[in-house]
Amino acid sequence: MVHDAAKVPWPQLSPEVTELFRRGAEAALDPRAEWIEELHAAALGGDRMRPVAADPVLAEATKRANLANLLHWAAQNVRHPGRRVPANTGPEALDAARDMVRRGLDERGLDAYRTAQSVAWRRWMEICFELTSDPVLLRELLDASALSISTFIDDTVAAVSRRMEAERAELTRGASAERRAAVTLLLEGAPIGRARAEAQLGYGLAGPHTAAIVWSASGGAFERLEAAAETVMRAAGATHRLTVVAGAAALWVWFPTGAAPREGHLTQLLAAHPDVRVAVGRPGSDVDGFRRSHLDAAAAQRMLTRLTSPQQVARYEDVQLVALLTAEPTQAEEFLADTLGGLLHADAATQETVLTYVREQCSTTRTAQRLYTHRNTVLRRLARADELLPRPLAENVVSVGAALEVLRWRRT
Repeated sequence: MVHDAAKVPWPQLSPEVTELFRRGAEAALDPRAEWIEELHAAALGGDRMRPVAADPVLAEATKRANLANLLHWAAQNVRHPGRRVPANTGPEALDAARDMVRRGLDERGLDAYRTAQSVAWRRWMEICFELTSDPVLLRELLDASALSISTFIDDTVAAVSRRMEAERAELTRGASAERRAAVTLLLEGAPIGRARAEAQLGYGLAGPHTAAIVWSASGGAFERLEAAAETVMRAAGATHRLTVVAGAAALWVWFPTGAAPREGHLTQLLAAHPDVRVAVGRPGSDVDGFRRSHLDAAAAQRMLTRLTSPQQVARYEDVQLVALLTAEPTQAEEFLADTLGGLLHADAATQETVLTYVREQCSTTRTAQRLYTHRNTVLRRLARADELLPRPLAENVVSVGAALEVLRWRRT
């Protein structure tokens, strides 16, 4: 229940509890890494949050918003211990709200605030019990804390909900709303006439298409995303593109071309935008290709996020196998351990040599040429790999190669 300050006086704390509140808030301002991970896991858990958790940009925005809520509440209580904390309407919360509206989600996405609140409360109680063992002071501190936290979350949810209502009203007006609605229908496979869709999109649906998702996990500026999208378009050999703003930190783009840009070339071109990531779908034709290429790009985006990959660019055609192998993280870890054994933790040079050897169809000569090294060096590394592998490489080439592809995309 929302605490109405106009009707019920806010409690005044004793000087002793006020000081305890301040000290506890200082500790909360520096949360341990495992606390933050628990906060994020709770915020994105549950069936109602599944659409948010499945979208890397929405998930990251939600994480930033929840951490911002924690730090906002703690900072306010360092300055004014025990007083009512104003709602957090900072950029993290408002960006997350805007992104959810643009994905067609409603206020159920704010469940993250409630579930994160329960985790924060448990951690706060741990802090309180470390501050004092006096039962009188502890009771006053916990009573005031429960009121403070619940009221802050209620106020923040109400403020963010109002922002979502305003954003929803804004999205129903103008050409951008028509374009977003048409794309949503096309991606869902809903019946929409080609002529009508093309008129709303300002983009032809006949012929080839290559889709890409351009985003920033740090919530970067829109101008950087636009510049990166322009770079991807030129790399694809296109002269124009369809762009849909999918959130404060994500663009969905399509190019009328049947050639996806090469990963290495695109990574070089994007060096000026190191915080921007790009996932590219397979080229396709007509409406079905328009849809499938985007779904490919979304799968590549989820894979990069799931593996916390250091790679900036992922083309679905390059990562399709890795995406399938890593769809279930626990099973993926078991596959890596069972397949690679000691090679899982070997030096990068040995792993790279084995992967290149598999790619070069087990030719040591071509492997040496590709790695710019001597053939004897390749042979020594392969011999070392055989010592580390549970089964000789010659008996398990396909699985070893697949496992090493996963390692290439995963942050170690």
